[in-house]
Amino acid sequence: MQVIGICRFSYPALGGFQVEHDSQAARTAYLYAPARMEDRFRTFEGFTLPALRAQTDPDFTLVIVVGDDIPDTYGNRLWDLTQDLPQVVIRQYPPAPHREVMQRAINSVRDMDRISLQFRLDDDDAVAVDFVARLRREAAARRDQLKGQRHMALDFRDGYIAAPGPMGIAARRTDQRLMTAALAVAFEPRVRSTVMNFSHIRLPRFMTCHDIRTDADRPMYVRGHNLWNDSRQGADIAPEDLAPLDADGRALFRNRFAIDEDHIRRLFTA
Repeated sequence: MQVIGICRFSYPALGGFQVEHDSQAARTAYLYAPARMEDRFRTFEGFTLPALRAQTDPDFTLVIVVGDDIPDTYGNRLWDLTQDLPQVVIRQYPPAPHREVMQRAINSVRDMDRISLQFRLDDDDAVAVDFVARLRREAAARRDQLKGQRHMALDFRDGYIAAPGPMGIAARRTDQRLMTAALAVAFEPRVRSTVMNFSHIRLPRFMTCHDIRTDADRPMYVRGHNLWNDSRQGADIAPEDLAPLDADGRALFRNRFAIDEDHIRRLFTA
């Protein structure tokens, strides 16, 4: 089975945003604003990349989609941060309809003769270090259920919402269906649809969704929470709802996500 992740890194799509802008120029200016980009790079480096480097099963591809107008400073920085990850493929596209571009990006690395396990990852989210291995194992156990169904969803529900900053990490445990970071879709061979062709919260309308529970000490994802969240605009989560990690929490973040709180502090005070 081929495992593919997709990450939209400040790509100026036509559509696909909950924060609206009056023009494409206004959207691009918002996405590439220095303060916003600095925050995105810090969370990407501190949250997203460590667990990808530490995957117990390194047989996966992560496609990072950026605009063809991304300033060189940011493009070079992204390249520098990911060049030690052979699983990363960076694709550049001009502004175009969001779902069409994401489908094109994913299918550009697909082997259409194999089952495809696809997940979406925001640039401030993280998955557990055994996510790829567990995803492949859970999909294999349900392989007969996939036959003739075109696609099915695998939803790892147990994770964290976390906010990084100069003081470290504040977080809370969550058990919620259809959170994107550890939500994957399995596709039969030669099915050209992708995980980005479906709204994650509406997946049960289109396919069977399997809730996958894990042991209490094995959460599967971290959802980053910050001022720039698009999908979480207007959410009922306030900073005071998150609590600083204690010693056990810091150890869990290191062991499960390869996220080091001291590194977070350094990134956000640099």
